[in-house]
Parts: sequence; structure tokens; C-alpha cells
Amino acid sequence: MLTTLTQKINPKHAAVLVIDMQNDFCHENGVIARQGRDMTFKKAMAPKLVQFLSEARRHRVPVIFIRQINLKETLSDAAREQKRRTQPKYGKLICRKGSWGSRFYAVAPEPGEIVVTKHRYSAFADTNLDLILRSMGIRTLIMTGVATNACVESTARDGFMRDYYIVFLSDCTATSSQEDHEATLRNINNYFGVVADSEELVRIWQKAG
Repeated sequence: MLTTLTQKINPKHAAVLVIDMQNDFCHENGVIARQGRDMTFKKAMAPKLVQFLSEARRHRVPVIFIRQINLKETLSDAAREQKRRTQPKYGKLICRKGSWGSRFYAVAPEPGEIVVTKHRYSAFADTNLDLILRSMGIRTLIMTGVATNACVESTARDGFMRDYYIVFLSDCTATSSQEDHEATLRNINNYFGVVADSEELVRIWQKAG
């Protein structure tokens, strides 16, 4: 049974999930920014994520990229109603297939790294992510990306429900509100996993050699 953080993040059975690091979610010219959302926290987080992924790769921890691709045929009536209610200026599909907004921001997959495409908040919703992880023998998910309180949290919750250990990185996740970010960290730590920072994980990997 896995008990300590050191055991949970062993490269033999841990993987890093990079959630929705895409222009429409993170770039100052992306759809989210044009809707008036604050990009400050995401821009500040990105360099930390770049550094962390470099260390994860150096220690041979699998890195899996998750990207959101929205199509008219995959946008439900419920989603449209939610957008109209909470985002009155919402006009364009976020991360449309083939668009600049759907491209990766600050980080990108290296040759051979897996990319999973999703159409909902959770990366487990109607994707092959669970099959990929189990085929790789993954037991722990190290959560990074955006937005802390939406797609990253949704994926973490679903991962926990599928019996994965969740390690949620406080400094490699971000959203438009620090208050919302902190609320998710509390919720994850209380119910769905362990909250840590990237430097702590890197120290463990370095110590293990």
C-alpha cells in the first residue's frame, strides 16, 4: 500500500498530467483573457511548470498532455446555457479545432509523449485516458495546468474516483482568482489527494537518484 509522498511519486508508477496549457486559456490574447479574466496567476505559474516538466523528464516520469478541443457538435445545451448565464460576452468556441487558441502555451509535448484530447472539464470524460494510464501501470497522478478550480480539479476528482492517488501541485496549477485557487487546494487536500509544491517533488526525486 502506498502511504508516503515519496512512494506515491515513484517514477515507476507516477505520471504528470498537464491540463489545458493552451493559448485560449492562458495567453493574454486568448478567449478567456478577452472575456476579462485575469491572466496574472497563469502567466506567473507557467515558468515554474516549464522547470518542473524538465525535472520530471530528467527523472523519467511520464508526462501526459491533456488538451481541450471544442466542436459545435460536442457542445451540449447544458454547456451553452451555463456559458450564457455566467459569461454574457461569450461568443466564440474556446480552443476550436485547428485554431491558434487550441495550441499549447509555454509548454509542449516532446516526441513520444502522449496527448489526450477531451471535450469536457474532466480528462476522463469519454476519453481513453484511464486505459492509457492503466496500460502504463500508473497509480499516481501528479496534477498540473489550468484552471485549478475547473478542469484540473475535475480531472483530479475523477482520477480519485477511479482509485488513483492524487498529488496536486500548488505552484504548477493556476486560475484567474487566487481565492478560487486556494479553495480548490483546501478541497483536494481534505477529500481527494495530497497538495504539494514542485520543489518538494524534485527534491524527493533527486534524493532517490
